[in-house]
Amino acid sequence: MKTRVIYELKGLYRDDLRVTGYEFGKGKKSICIVGTMRGNEVQQLYCCSLLVKKFKQLEADGRIAKGHKILIIPSCNPYSINIQKRFWPIDNTDINRMFPGYDLGETTQRIADGVFKEIMDYEYGIQFTSFYMPGEFMPHIRMMDEGYSKVETALKFEMPYVVVRKVRPYDTATLNYNWQVWETQAFSFYTTSTTTIDRSSAGQSVLSVMKFLSSLGIIKYNHSESGKESVVVYDTDMISVQTAKSGIFEPLVKVGDSVKEGTPLANIVHPYDGEILETLFAPSDARVFFMHNDPLTYANTSVVKLV
Repeated sequence: MKTRVIYELKGLYRDDLRVTGYEFGKGKKSICIVGTMRGNEVQQLYCCSLLVKKFKQLEADGRIAKGHKILIIPSCNPYSINIQKRFWPIDNTDINRMFPGYDLGETTQRIADGVFKEIMDYEYGIQFTSFYMPGEFMPHIRMMDEGYSKVETALKFEMPYVVVRKVRPYDTATLNYNWQVWETQAFSFYTTSTTTIDRSSAGQSVLSVMKFLSSLGIIKYNHSESGKESVVVYDTDMISVQTAKSGIFEPLVKVGDSVKEGTPLANIVHPYDGEILETLFAPSDARVFFMHNDPLTYANTSVVKLV
């Protein structure tokens, strides 16, 4: 294992910002794995730390195939991690909306530029990321419907779901999109949680990455578990359940539950008198794919997604 600073930014009033990378193997740039971009993505940081530990073992055992280089960057934003602030502490900007970056631009643009110059020419890219809304997911691989990435490649992860999503204008400034512009097959990895550690889904993600790299011949990894074939879902086919009222959010089901049409999914409770303002019901037979997990919610917000 080789540890090196991918990008460094001088700090005026605190320690310098250093984006650290861990390299395994030698040869062509085969795969890059990127973790935390935002300060509350502790689960994503944890997943990458487990992968660094696993690849140290694989390299020591000689199980990384010759001619392949693997790079893991656990965090691109240690400043925000240190104070648990989701976006860049100074101006509240999102690094993952600044790619491919600009070396003479704002701070987050410079960070994106410095990181992207190091990772732009890998064959495959995996980003452990989080949703723009607070909540829990069914673990899945997410990819864009336009670009360089292929669904058949995503199936090699053997995750329960592969979500194919429509490209939106803001995607053009994300790491995933720009990786694909530079002809990297890029995939976003969603585990169950973001702000808390979920050891089960973290372990599932490590096993999934091992299966993926093994199927590509990058590592030698024998595993007894044979995953079920992934279900491919298009985001336009998901059923979003929205609130009509604001209040305390009281979930009545969990992520992964199968529900029948008419099943109560959540209550919206008046924050002062405890009366139920609204009950959300399943519009059809489905499985709970995403569930809002903040204690409060606004009106007209998608708090549950079903597949």
